[in-house]
Order: sequence, then structure tokens, then C-alpha cells
Amino acid sequence: MPLPFILNHVNVWLLKDTDGWCAVDTGVSWDGGKACWEKHLEKYHLARQVVTHYHPDHIGLSGWLEEKTGAPLWITQGEYLSALAYRNQSGNYSVDATIRLFESHGLDNPRLEALRERGNAYANGCPLIPATFHRLRNGEFIHIGEHVWEVIVGYGHAVEHASFYCRKLNVLISGDMLLPSISTNIPVMASSPEGNPLKDFLDSIREYRKLPEDTLVLPSHGRPFIGIHSRVGFLEEHHRKRCEAVLSACSVPRTACEILPILFEKDITDAHQCLFAMGEAIAHLNYLEKQHKLEKREKNRRIRFVTA
Repeated sequence: MPLPFILNHVNVWLLKDTDGWCAVDTGVSWDGGKACWEKHLEKYHLARQVVTHYHPDHIGLSGWLEEKTGAPLWITQGEYLSALAYRNQSGNYSVDATIRLFESHGLDNPRLEALRERGNAYANGCPLIPATFHRLRNGEFIHIGEHVWEVIVGYGHAVEHASFYCRKLNVLISGDMLLPSISTNIPVMASSPEGNPLKDFLDSIREYRKLPEDTLVLPSHGRPFIGIHSRVGFLEEHHRKRCEAVLSACSVPRTACEILPILFEKDITDAHQCLFAMGEAIAHLNYLEKQHKLEKREKNRRIRFVTA
């Protein structure tokens, strides 16, 4: 499914259901995504939508698809409520709250202004959310056609992200929790500025070690792959090295903005990328501070971290 930004695709999986087809994720709301669906709906009668999490490239066309096909939405409660909160800019689920958070962590005025001008991009990518949903819960089993899928909830990337494992097929639909070639974004959000999503993410992906190593993983971005345990190990080592680099940089007090080049080894100027990068920088700093490896200091409404 094509996407109109740097991450140029999202994988949408179609599973044969009892009275038609079940889609896992929907794509973002834009003309290219709708055209792709129009073509496939001629062949596949959509009976159900299962959505992994609230990000627009996953839930964005759910309301449009429900209106067009009648297919109801299945999603965890945390992800459904997050979608509503960001769509409606409720409380600290707003652009202004995000700007205030990033400003306190040292982001400069030009990039703050770019985020302000970008506005409520969430509503553009997800303009319509179904009014009702079927709630998914961690550990439950759902029947899709002739197969049974276990719901595995993970944390860190989103509030209550659902992946799906079919033991008979030995297939995991991993969503964004496990990707083959890029690391999953792990952001601190303005609604939970003291949160520890990096710990949540690492704890979550370690649960995948309970699945067979030869599980076929169907990710939301990139190609399907086998080697679930080795991929988890790679991601653990990836974040360990990033944390080492952050600790080394924080021998003097640093803001999250100041460690962006250390974490990403490039200049982050695009507002869309800046949103992800700042959230993840704060996540690494919070993670190390909660391990008492960094000390948090606040002065003149600026938050900095220094090695403890």
C-alpha cells in the first residue's frame, strides 16, 4: 500500500475470513491509498478490519472502508482511544502540547515553527474513525476464517499495539513491533512526558523469543522474514549501543535536541522526521535516567541530562 511520505509503503495483509476477507491494517487516507483499495475491493469482499495500532498509516482509511464496505473495526481499546485523542487534539494529545514538550527539550525555533505549520497532520491521514469497535485483548484468540490467531500486545511504539500469531501456520503479523531492516520508532509523547517507552519496547520484543525461531514474520514495512530471535537480539544490541553513545555525549549536560546527531548521525530538518526523532531522543534519555545512569536537570525551562 503506497504512502505519501518518506516511508513509502505499508504492508496490508488480507486473510480469508468466513464471509469474505479480513484486512490487517488499512493504509493512510489519501488518493493513492483509496485508488489501491478501489482496485482490490473489486476482487476481495471486505468483511472485517483488524488494526494493529493508531498511527495513520495503519488506521487512516478505516472509517472510509467501513462506510464503503460495512466492514467493522477490530482494535485494542488503547489504540482506539489514542486515535480519537489525536484526531480531536484532546488535551496533551495535541500539536501545541508536542511543541511545548520539544521546546522544553531544546528544539530550536525554526523546527518548532515547522511543526506548528504542519498542524494536525494526524487528522489529514486519519480523517474518519469508525464510531464503534470490537475490542482486542492481550492473550485472547480470535478466529479469522479457518485459522486461530493469538493477540500479542506490545508497548513502546504505541500504547497497546496488537500483533497476531497463528500457531498452525507458524506466522506472526508483527505490525511495527518487529521490522526486518529499520528500527521501530519509540517515542515519548506529550501526554506522558516522564514515560519509559524504550523499556516497554525492549520488554515487549523479548516476549517474541517464546515463538519458534523459524516463524515467518509479516511486518508492516519491508519484506517478510524468518529469524525472529536473531532480529530481537539485533534490536537489543542496537539500542544498547545507542545508549552508550548517549551516555558518552552526556558527560556534559545535553538536551534531547543536542543528542539528535548522535542518535541519528544526520541532520533532522523535515518536520515529519523531527517529530519521530525528538520523541525517540527523549525516550533514550528517560530510559537512562530511570536506570540512574543520567541525572535530569531543569533550568530556565530547559531540560538537560548529565551522567550521574
